[in-house]
Amino acid sequence: MEHPASAIARDLAGQAERLCRRYLSNGRREGNYWLVGDVRNTPGRSLYVRLRDSPNGTGRAGKWTDAESGEHGDLLDIIRASTLTGTLAEALAEARRLLSLPDPPVSADTRATRNEPTGSPGAARRLLAICKSIAGTQVETYLRGRGIPPMPGLDALHFHPRCWYRRSIDDQGEVPSAMPAMIAAVTDIVGNVTGAHRTWLTPHGSDKAPVAYPRRAMGHLLGHGVRFGISAPIMAAGEGIESTLSLYAAVPTLPAIAALSSAHLAALEFPPILRRLYVAREADPAGRNAFATLTGRARLHGVHVCPLDSELGDLNSDLRALGLDAVRARLLAQILPEDRPRS
Repeated sequence: MEHPASAIARDLAGQAERLCRRYLSNGRREGNYWLVGDVRNTPGRSLYVRLRDSPNGTGRAGKWTDAESGEHGDLLDIIRASTLTGTLAEALAEARRLLSLPDPPVSADTRATRNEPTGSPGAARRLLAICKSIAGTQVETYLRGRGIPPMPGLDALHFHPRCWYRRSIDDQGEVPSAMPAMIAAVTDIVGNVTGAHRTWLTPHGSDKAPVAYPRRAMGHLLGHGVRFGISAPIMAAGEGIESTLSLYAAVPTLPAIAALSSAHLAALEFPPILRRLYVAREADPAGRNAFATLTGRARLHGVHVCPLDSELGDLNSDLRALGLDAVRARLLAQILPEDRPRS
C-alpha cells in the first residue's frame, strides 16, 4: 500500500506552480522551473522546483534540488519548512487542507508516538552520535588534499565509515548505497545541534565521491552553522566548510563559522558577544549579495562586518594554488591591526 505521505506529495505535484507562488513567493518562474534561494523562501536562485513532468519521464513535477546545499525533496518538504513546528504531521495536515482531503482515521498506529522523521534535527543528532573522530580517517586525507592541515578546534567535524547515500535521479550508473563521509555538526549560537552536513568521500578519501550530490544537509540550517573555535567578540564566517577552514588554518586566532551556502550566510545569527565579523566574501554574484545582506543585518545588531577577499575566487582555491603562507599574508593585510595575532 502506498504511504499516505507519498500519495499526498504526488497530489501536490499537480499544483506545483500554485504552491510555489504560495510558499516560495520570493522566487520566480523560469521555463519549467521555479527558482528561489532555499526552502525557507529566501530570495535567490540556488533552489529549483520542477513545475511539470519531463517528457522523457526522468524528472517529476514537484521535485526540487538546492544546488548549493545539496538538499532535495518534494513539495511536502516545502510545506513542512513553512510550518510552525517543522514536523511531518503538521505538514501533512496542512497539505490535506490545501487538497481538501479528509483527515485520516485515528488508529493505534497514528496514536503511537512517532520517531522524528529523517532529515530532522533529531535525525542529525542521532547520526552524529554514531560518528567517530576524524583523526587518521579519510576525512583527514580529504582535508589534506584540499590543503587543510590537522589542527585544534575541529570538534565539529566527524567521520562515518559507511554513511547512507540516497540515490538521485541525476546519478548515473552504479552508485554505492553507503560511503565514507565527513559529517559536520550544525549548531546554533548556544551550541545546540540543529542539523548536520554530509560530504561523501571516495574509499580512500582522495576526493569527494563521484556522485551527483556529494554534499547534503539535514535539519534546520538557516541562521546556524558549522563552528570552529569558541564564540568571541572578533570572529570570521564563510560559506563552505573548506573555504572557512582555509581561513581558520591561516588565522587560527579568529573563531570561524561555515554557514554552508550564500543564502544561509546572509541569514547568519550573531552571538551576543560578537562585535566584529570578518567574512570570506565569495567572488560570484550570490556571494556579493550575501555579504551585502549580512552587513545590513549586522548593522542593526551593532556588529561591524569586514570583507576578506580571495585572489582566485574563494579561499580554498587560494590555499591549494598559493599555499598557506601566501593566504595568511593576504588575509592579515585585510585584517585590522588590532585584530591580528600577536607575535
